[in-house]
Amino acid sequence: MPGFSGERFVRLLLLSLCLPGGSPADLPMTTQDASQTQGNLLTQMPTGLNESSPEPMMTTRVVNRQTRESVSDHSPVGHSVSTPGPDLTTQDFKQAVEEKASNFTDLVYEVLLSGVSGTPVEKNITLDSPAKVELSCSLANKYPHLKIVQVAWKKGNETIKHINKTENSWSIQLTVTDENELGSYSCTLKGEEEFKAVFHLQVPKIEGKEKPIISYEGDTVVMICKSSNYTPITWTWYLTNGSEQIAINDSLLSDKYVIDRVPANTTHLKILKLTKKDDGAYWCEAVFKLGKSKGKLKLKVLTFLVPLKPFLAILAEVIILVAIVFLYEVYSKKKEKHAEYEKEFEQVEQLKSEESNGVESSSTRHRKV
Repeated sequence: MPGFSGERFVRLLLLSLCLPGGSPADLPMTTQDASQTQGNLLTQMPTGLNESSPEPMMTTRVVNRQTRESVSDHSPVGHSVSTPGPDLTTQDFKQAVEEKASNFTDLVYEVLLSGVSGTPVEKNITLDSPAKVELSCSLANKYPHLKIVQVAWKKGNETIKHINKTENSWSIQLTVTDENELGSYSCTLKGEEEFKAVFHLQVPKIEGKEKPIISYEGDTVVMICKSSNYTPITWTWYLTNGSEQIAINDSLLSDKYVIDRVPANTTHLKILKLTKKDDGAYWCEAVFKLGKSKGKLKLKVLTFLVPLKPFLAILAEVIILVAIVFLYEVYSKKKEKHAEYEKEFEQVEQLKSEESNGVESSSTRHRKV
């Protein structure tokens, strides 16, 4: 063939032997066919690498598609050439974040500052899931004459940039995605007078029983925690052992504890066969998307002798009273007997004296006669 040297013939022969199904019969080819063969070899070789790891295979396929579009006929065999494309991972992440933020609930809370200057106005805001929150401080219309010199929004000691909604209204916009963004936010208006408002962003509070639950040994007790208007993701019960809180696993201790989580915003802890060791503090923890919230309950386990103590005290008092009455009666009877004995003794002595006086008088009469 014209322009087809022996060196190039040897090279094409080697290429045809390396290709699948290659044979010496495939030798008649042009220079253009040889270049295409090199390109096909370049794009096919990576597909056989590391078949046991699927993730690198995906990356390799993407590179191969780019390589097919960018490989030149003069590219050397054994080197992959690709053109840089867009970072799909970063774009997907940004789109996911934007879509997630767009699904957040928009909440607006406003405090109208119309009270006494210097006395902060406080507002509690309950959040159980991520949300976009706008907090506003507005000056009441009864203060049109006041000129506000300085407006400051803060979280703790950190100053937050605010916007002016109207002439007498200032606000901040928050995207609350985790518990670190909860807390107290304050706005301070300084001028001829000073006004302050504090917004407390918090997860839902857990309702428990404030007074201790009293039961007796051997009985069964049920403790209840509730989250009104909000549904936690999960509930966990803890018991206090000194300064340590130990999670209660009802599946391992089914003969001692039974945990009921129906309905979802309420949890029940049933403790069977109470003993004195069950006495103490218990905690119920609710997990929300923005954080955790705990409720505390106290259990007091009494022995059966405890309710008898008042009865025994009354019985002792009765016994003592009866004993006093009995002793008084005995003493009174003894005293009466002693009084009667003394009276009889006096009567006997009186009779004796009278008899003696009668004998003396008779003897005197005989003498006179």
